[in-house]
Amino acid sequence: MSNIANNIRQYREEHNLTQQELALKLRIGTKKIEKYESGESVPDTQAILRLSTVLDIPASEFLNDGPAGNAAGVDEDIKKLIEEIGTKKAELILRAAKDFSEEQILKVMHTLYNTQA
Repeated sequence: MSNIANNIRQYREEHNLTQQELALKLRIGTKKIEKYESGESVPDTQAILRLSTVLDIPASEFLNDGPAGNAAGVDEDIKKLIEEIGTKKAELILRAAKDFSEEQILKVMHTLYNTQA
């Protein structure tokens, strides 16, 4: 299960919400919440922003390492992605993004997501 999946579940439970209650607040189906929390589906940028608003948590918190992180602090999913795209590309992306605000990163993610669709 990814950190995002773990974090969504953790923050939902910290707010004493059921999956159904969270789904109602987000105006989405309960199945979607189940898929997010199981890691079967990854929320898009808009869903992360809505989760952030409803749970009153910065959007970046959903991406933070949870219990699944390793000693180096690098999530296994991130390690796999770096292997897939290559270290050089990952380094270029990270160097370019390091000075971006959270809002700028979310806009870039949204643009990339829409480009792939």
